[in-house]
Amino acid sequence: MSKQAKANKGHQHFAWRFYCVLGAVSLLFVALLSRAAYIQVLDPDRLRMEGDNRSLRTKTEIVQRSLITDRNGIELAVSVPVEAVWVDPKILFEKDGLSMTRRWQALCDVLDLDFDKVMARMQGSKGKRFVYLQRQLSPAMSGYVENLKIPGVYLKSESRRFYPTGEVSAHLIGFTDIDDRGLEGLERSYDEWLTGTDGKRKVRKDRGGRVIESLEVLEQAETPHDLVLSIDQRIQALAYQELKKATEYHRATSGSVVVLDVRTGEVLAMVNTPSYNPNNRKGLKNHRTRNRAVTDTFEPGSSVKPLAVISALDAGSVQSDTVVDTSPGWMRIGGRQVRDSRDYGELDLAGILQKSSNVGVSKLALSVPVEQLLGTFYSLGFGSDTGLGLPGESSGVIHERRRWSEFEVATLSFGYGLTVTTLQLAQAYAVLGSGGLLRPLSIIKTDEPLPAKRVLDQQVARSVLTMMNAVTEEGGTGIAAQVAGYRVSGKTGTSRKAVAGGYGDDYVASFAGVAPLDNPRLAIVVVVNEPAGDRYYGGDVAAPVFGKVMAGALRALNISPDAVGDSRIAVLSGGKPDGSAR
Repeated sequence: MSKQAKANKGHQHFAWRFYCVLGAVSLLFVALLSRAAYIQVLDPDRLRMEGDNRSLRTKTEIVQRSLITDRNGIELAVSVPVEAVWVDPKILFEKDGLSMTRRWQALCDVLDLDFDKVMARMQGSKGKRFVYLQRQLSPAMSGYVENLKIPGVYLKSESRRFYPTGEVSAHLIGFTDIDDRGLEGLERSYDEWLTGTDGKRKVRKDRGGRVIESLEVLEQAETPHDLVLSIDQRIQALAYQELKKATEYHRATSGSVVVLDVRTGEVLAMVNTPSYNPNNRKGLKNHRTRNRAVTDTFEPGSSVKPLAVISALDAGSVQSDTVVDTSPGWMRIGGRQVRDSRDYGELDLAGILQKSSNVGVSKLALSVPVEQLLGTFYSLGFGSDTGLGLPGESSGVIHERRRWSEFEVATLSFGYGLTVTTLQLAQAYAVLGSGGLLRPLSIIKTDEPLPAKRVLDQQVARSVLTMMNAVTEEGGTGIAAQVAGYRVSGKTGTSRKAVAGGYGDDYVASFAGVAPLDNPRLAIVVVVNEPAGDRYYGGDVAAPVFGKVMAGALRALNISPDAVGDSRIAVLSGGKPDGSAR
């Protein structure tokens, strides 16, 4: 074959190969063009969906629980940002995260978890997509966990409740659980008010998980409301400090103090001992969380004697200047005996209160129908809750009988046969201080006083309040409740605690009063449960606490003195009252 023929044959073979390759490339191009046309024109949604699945995410906007503050803006409960550590077991096993033993050991050490138990838990979580390891980590700890870079281990933002005032306001404020749901106190009562709703929005993220575009709001976040209390933290702290010192000094089992604003019905302080630390509740027993000022009832003893005097004056059986013979210091009623600590002879109504005469007040109670006495108790709020809305509030007990013996009526007049809470007794004294107006109580700061209802004759209420001033003067049972520069009206109370079959050897000591007498602004009740030792009278145990709390509260509120130059008021006495203290 000639050289020319060979060249032509090679050229034809090359052309054939070229056209085959060109045809294949053309077919591939047509296939790609057809596929692109199909995706872009006939079926574009699937590709868009696959792309969105890789980049679109739903981001939750966490709404923190709102603040609780006192009336002056002092924070009593706040939410602080924390992190939760969680594991996605699917990712953990896909990326062989459990093989990083040293990192897991470090993680368990910082979280104070048992390494072997955590490993066993992870092995048993195959197939799951979410497992909590630890909740409510501080920023420092969460940063350490993040730097370990264990595959499948992530952080989740959440919040933790913190209580700056600690044990001072623990019973009143309460606390939340780990998911920020209110469990006790005002946190529970106002849970819906304090809790908002998390928002959700659709965002686009890059490969690093950073938000690069916000697309739309899926669920609008609902912002919660701050809770502004009527509490004055200055008075709250003072009341707790003085009550704690008294209960520890007298080795009492518990105690409560309530401070009310007579003009508005606002609660300015409510404290109890023993208290607890709401920021560290490890090992906390349920009974320690009880707000005793509203849950625990007691027989009020002599602190209700002014109400018996009011009943007699309202019924017209006595006048303000009536004198009652209490000799010989005891009286027999229905085969049983009512007695005073000694023979006080003839006493006017102020003297009956000053000396806390059981005989005198019994004679007053027996001079009116029992319905009159019970009606006075009911009108001042005994037998029904105050409507404050605190968890576990008790209504107390007033017995309803078809027939009352004279002895039962007599004991009712000096505080036995009925039970009240510390808050109820404070409300009753606030009524006295307001001149007979029963005003709804409020734990929320109010701009205007709530509407009041007249339940006592103004002149009678004012007259009895003036008589009660003698209790804190020389010869009275409540000298320790005096406040320098102010005239104080109040009443001591000492009652034996009931046991099965009668009364035991334990006592409840109390003091209730208002000040200043000329223009009452504050009503305070102090109750100390089961003081030990020989000093268990209200005048010995509760009155000194009252005096210190009232003095501090009047100064804090800048209330003008009403006894300037009165040496009897300016000189405070811490001495032991006479044995008539009740």
